[in-house]
Amino acid sequence: MTTLNATDKQLELGFNGLPPRINGAGREGRIARADWWFNRMRNIVANAMDWNAAAEPRPEQIWMPGANREVKV
Repeated sequence: MTTLNATDKQLELGFNGLPPRINGAGREGRIARADWWFNRMRNIVANAMDWNAAAEPRPEQIWMPGANREVKV
Protein backbone atom coordinates (compact mmCIF):
# COMPACT_ATOMS: atom_id res chain seq x y z
CA MET A 1 0.00 0.00 0.00
CA THR A 2 1.38 3.42 -0.92
CA THR A 3 1.01 6.51 1.19
CA LEU A 4 0.68 9.97 -0.29
CA ASN A 5 2.54 12.90 1.13
CA ALA A 6 0.04 15.74 1.36
CA THR A 7 1.19 19.32 1.27
CA ASP A 8 -0.60 22.62 1.50
CA LYS A 9 2.25 24.51 -0.19
CA GLN A 10 2.34 25.54 -3.84
CA LEU A 11 4.31 23.12 -6.01
CA GLU A 12 6.71 24.57 -8.55
CA LEU A 13 8.85 23.09 -11.31
CA GLY A 14 12.38 24.15 -12.12
CA PHE A 15 13.62 24.79 -15.67
CA ASN A 16 16.81 23.51 -17.35
CA GLY A 17 17.60 21.27 -14.40
CA LEU A 18 17.64 24.21 -11.98
CA PRO A 19 15.66 23.85 -8.78
CA PRO A 20 12.78 26.30 -8.24
CA ARG A 21 13.42 29.39 -6.18
CA ILE A 22 12.09 28.75 -2.69
CA ASN A 23 12.91 32.02 -0.92
CA GLY A 24 10.57 35.01 -0.62
CA ALA A 25 12.33 36.89 -3.44
CA GLY A 26 10.80 34.45 -5.93
CA ARG A 27 7.30 35.30 -4.78
CA GLU A 28 8.00 39.03 -4.92
CA GLY A 29 9.47 38.61 -8.40
CA ARG A 30 6.36 36.74 -9.59
CA ILE A 31 4.12 39.45 -8.15
CA ALA A 32 6.19 42.17 -9.86
CA ARG A 33 6.02 40.32 -13.20
CA ALA A 34 2.28 39.79 -12.83
CA ASP A 35 1.80 43.49 -12.03
CA TRP A 36 3.83 44.42 -15.11
CA TRP A 37 1.81 42.02 -17.31
CA PHE A 38 -1.61 43.18 -16.12
CA ASN A 39 -0.64 46.87 -16.35
CA ARG A 40 0.53 46.25 -19.93
CA MET A 41 -2.73 44.47 -20.84
CA ARG A 42 -4.80 47.29 -19.29
CA ASN A 43 -2.78 49.82 -21.32
CA ILE A 44 -3.31 47.85 -24.54
CA VAL A 45 -7.07 47.64 -23.93
CA ALA A 46 -7.28 51.35 -23.05
CA ASN A 47 -5.47 52.33 -26.28
CA ALA A 48 -7.23 49.85 -28.57
CA MET A 49 -8.59 51.13 -31.87
CA ASP A 50 -12.32 51.14 -32.47
CA TRP A 51 -13.07 49.26 -35.69
CA ASN A 52 -16.14 49.79 -37.85
CA ALA A 53 -18.28 46.76 -38.53
CA ALA A 54 -17.76 45.08 -41.89
CA ALA A 55 -20.31 45.90 -44.58
CA GLU A 56 -22.92 43.32 -45.45
CA PRO A 57 -21.77 41.09 -48.32
CA ARG A 58 -23.64 41.39 -51.60
CA PRO A 59 -26.37 38.79 -52.22
CA GLU A 60 -25.27 35.65 -53.98
CA GLN A 61 -27.50 33.34 -55.97
CA ILE A 62 -26.45 29.72 -55.87
CA TRP A 63 -27.73 26.52 -57.44
CA MET A 64 -28.24 23.60 -55.11
CA PRO A 65 -28.10 20.26 -56.95
CA GLY A 66 -31.17 18.10 -56.42
CA ALA A 67 -33.30 21.01 -55.26
CA ASN A 68 -35.35 21.34 -58.47
CA ARG A 69 -39.09 20.90 -58.08
CA GLU A 70 -40.18 19.26 -61.29
CA VAL A 71 -43.38 17.26 -61.27
CA LYS A 72 -42.85 14.05 -63.26
CA VAL A 73 -45.98 12.51 -64.70
